[in-house]
Amino acid sequence: MPSARVRVTLAATVAALALTTPALAADGTVKVTPGTATPGSQVELTATGCDGTTGAAKSQVFVADAALTGRDGAGYSLTGEAMIRSTATPGTYDVSVTCDGETKAKGTVTVVTQVTPTPTAPIRAGGGGTAQLSAEDTGGGPGWRHALIGLLLATAAGLAVTGRLVRRRRGGA
Repeated sequence: MPSARVRVTLAATVAALALTTPALAADGTVKVTPGTATPGSQVELTATGCDGTTGAAKSQVFVADAALTGRDGAGYSLTGEAMIRSTATPGTYDVSVTCDGETKAKGTVTVVTQVTPTPTAPIRAGGGGTAQLSAEDTGGGPGWRHALIGLLLATAAGLAVTGRLVRRRRGGA
């Protein structure tokens, strides 16, 4: 029978191996888009680490397992879609991908009750940002510069028409 010291050393070694050995040999990842979803919404899944062309993504928050497809061979990702259960409670849920007969990828999806969009920049709509200009006080309309430019353009157009008419009369007489 081994001594107490040997038993303690053996137990410590087994415990260290259990902590360092992963339970699942997942060498890929699952990207969930959007990473934060609401109950009843649909998410897109992209998984890496599979060698084949098909796989399945599973999570307790999905309505059903998601079928994943892609190109054959290592280095290509598999993609698919999943629906979040409408009865899902807020929290973070694990997502695992099974392909090639074993779990190859792991990831998470976070479910929240409501997503509040926060704009990062104001939207400049209407003619490349002219909506903001029209909202500002411009002083009642065009200024004297605009009137002068309009007058010059009208005069140039009038002279061009007059010159053309004069040439026609001289050519025809």
